[in-house]
Amino acid sequence: MLFLISAWGRVAAGGHSSLCGQGVIRGLPTVFVEDPQNKVFMKRAIRRQNLGDEFYTPEGCHIIEVSNSSDDPDTSIARARLEAGKTTRWHRLVETAERYVILQGQGRVEIGSLPPAAVTVGDVVLIPPMCRQRITNTGPDDLIFLAICTPRFSYDAYEDINDNPGEK
Repeated sequence: MLFLISAWGRVAAGGHSSLCGQGVIRGLPTVFVEDPQNKVFMKRAIRRQNLGDEFYTPEGCHIIEVSNSSDDPDTSIARARLEAGKTTRWHRLVETAERYVILQGQGRVEIGSLPPAAVTVGDVVLIPPMCRQRITNTGPDDLIFLAICTPRFSYDAYEDINDNPGEK
């Protein structure tokens, strides 16, 4: 495994030395460095979204697991769809941070002790681990967003706290 080290000193996961080396990324000289622990960051792949894979969750929304695999252990991406007028259950994720990227529609998100906030296309919602959360579709059409988790989502990390939403 290789690391990419830019002239700014930023580090990102790379590929194999037979495919990489020195180069330029975004105009900056970049060096690729071997990972001495041979940690797997991710395997190269193209994941295709299949609308037929959508399933309904007890949380109250429809999900497509776009990318959630041991080939990319640090991150998962799900497409969530919430019907008009619906609200997900209060929940939190243990040891997992989550981000919502709103793709379509409008809603109201509630995170921890923050006041409810309106969200619309292009908004990004940052949700730290163990932070209570729920989202409501306030529009006339489906609310569609990406749910990006780090590390990747595991059902073991999900805690339904709908019966005790006062937990922050």
